[in-house]
Amino acid sequence: MRKINFCLLLFILVFLVACRTDDIIVRQEVVEGLAAPENTAIKGFYVLNEGNMGSNKCTLDFFDYTKGTYYRNIYAEANPNVIKELGDVGNDIKIYGSKLYIVVNVSNKIEVLDAKTAKRITSIPLQNCRYITFKNGKGYASSYAGPVDVNPNAPKGKIVEIDTASLSIQRQATVGYQPEEIEIVGDQLFVANSGGYMAPNYDRTVSVIDLNSFTETRKIDVAINLHRLKKDNYGDLYVSSRGDYYSVPSSLYLIDAATGMIKKDFHIAVSEMTIVNDKLYFYGNEFNYNTHTSQKTFGIIDVKTEQIISNRIFDKEYENAIKTPYGIAVNPITEDVYITDARNYVAMGFVYCFDKNGHFKWKTEGGNIPAHFTFLYK
Repeated sequence: MRKINFCLLLFILVFLVACRTDDIIVRQEVVEGLAAPENTAIKGFYVLNEGNMGSNKCTLDFFDYTKGTYYRNIYAEANPNVIKELGDVGNDIKIYGSKLYIVVNVSNKIEVLDAKTAKRITSIPLQNCRYITFKNGKGYASSYAGPVDVNPNAPKGKIVEIDTASLSIQRQATVGYQPEEIEIVGDQLFVANSGGYMAPNYDRTVSVIDLNSFTETRKIDVAINLHRLKKDNYGDLYVSSRGDYYSVPSSLYLIDAATGMIKKDFHIAVSEMTIVNDKLYFYGNEFNYNTHTSQKTFGIIDVKTEQIISNRIFDKEYENAIKTPYGIAVNPITEDVYITDARNYVAMGFVYCFDKNGHFKWKTEGGNIPAHFTFLYK
């Protein structure tokens, strides 16, 4: 019987382990040399990977500008003793002060981490939580206030106020059905109500909460199934409607925050947007159940003139390469643009970087459904 070469056997075993483990591709978790090191006021950015619902695959990545290095799944490494890690469906991420807040939708909690180390500080329970924003030492989070359940009898949603020192919920206010993104203008909080669980009888309003009394003072009628909400520096709000996925198309509306008047309907589909240096960058990925197809759109709006100034964000060849655009961010200093691709929602997604002129800089694999960004300042 011929002897098996030990070195050859060892090579085969290492190769197999490195390639696959239980049908999951084992990836390099640290990707060096993606970009030249940068020395600006921004240290880097976090990417929150949503993870497919029910899979408990919400993970956290970090890109370090000072090294040009991308780090995957850093929460697990920084918090090895946390059971189930981040949880199920990461829906929003923000830095406020020295803390990093991660809204984990289906796990019904807001994870609070140290912004520099990603080490867990505590967890704030909040049922079916969605988005978060901050002002004057307080955090404000939207909640569906009920279980994940498409149900015409679902309860109205709520906004909770969180003290960022004690990390406890102090006040809450009832708003519309299934509230989504939040913005604060002066002493008023605005939240887009979707009514997503009430389909086809969607909500169509933006609730306005007075921060002093913490009560809903009025509703602004806009369009059905509202989702994204962003403010500019001129007292206006941009709010997106997802339509009904059949005959009512998606669109973007411009609202005067002081009067509640709808100033403009852009007649464009917007799935996600960000406003940086007076430019609103957006992409749309509108799905229609009649055709079972999705239509992708990209563009930039000048919020000063309130006009669309481009129907492109990056080189056209990448519009086809990016199968399922799912997240967007823009570096406020360099104006580099970041777009994520969720692909088929099951495989690991990609993070793309383009310069301010839309030219490709780099691409790397992220986690499952990379979606949300927040920048870490030095």
